[in-house]
Amino acid sequence: MKIICIGQNYREHNREMQSAEPTEPVFFLKPDTSILIRNRPFYYPGFTEELHYEAEIVVKINKVGRHIQPKFAHTYYHEVAFGLDLTARDLQRRCKANGHPWEISKGFEGSAPISRFISLQESGFEIQNIPFSLAKNGVVVQEGNTSDMIFAVNEIIAYVSTYFTLKTGDMIFTGTPSGVGPLAIGDQLEGFIGQQKMLSMEIR
Repeated sequence: MKIICIGQNYREHNREMQSAEPTEPVFFLKPDTSILIRNRPFYYPGFTEELHYEAEIVVKINKVGRHIQPKFAHTYYHEVAFGLDLTARDLQRRCKANGHPWEISKGFEGSAPISRFISLQESGFEIQNIPFSLAKNGVVVQEGNTSDMIFAVNEIIAYVSTYFTLKTGDMIFTGTPSGVGPLAIGDQLEGFIGQQKMLSMEIR
């Protein structure tokens, strides 16, 4: 099972991070050990002093495919979840400055908290019109809608499948809107798709 994360997929987030807008999808991978489920707490690691949250809609692949055409990409998923791409921003900044890969800032243990998956058909959501939000300590800190993506989900699936096979159970984190920020021990996080609470967790 692969965890594929799309970066720089919301314009306002690119502006807040002072990143140029990409001309094609940017992606990286997290290991399966980064998955954190069932609203378990996340324990603040000792190797970072600048842990950030990034709220995202997650798509789960439901069949094997490679070189998928965009017009067929919608047949490769039917469920979505709310996810967090936890990032050690200080490590990421240092790695970028040195021209090094920055997986250590993204792929550490528990860095991909994820909610249960819900059916698109049963929920009534269209894949490119899903509102989602993140609250920290009861205050909304991120709000987004998949309609604001630079690269749509079907385009992402077609692009990624050009480089490697997508398999059943693979997860695609589709990017984060603006409003990313720091976390501290004791913070309580709640993630929503529409008005439905999907995730509730504590930073310890």
